[in-house]
Amino acid sequence: MRVVDLTDIAWRKSSYSNQDGGNCLEVADDLPLVPVRDSKVPDGPALVFPAAAWAAFVDGIK
Repeated sequence: MRVVDLTDIAWRKSSYSNQDGGNCLEVADDLPLVPVRDSKVPDGPALVFPAAAWAAFVDGIK
């Protein structure tokens, strides 16, 4: 298992998020690994994917 330091990551909330918060996720862009977390629990765990795998996932759900 690899530990990734996410301390200074610039997170971006989903564009589908609304003003009330809702069920959203946040991602960090322009990295070789893409961390993904629940926006309601910013200090909680994050899943980290290789950028190519995340891109394939996003393309698959479009």
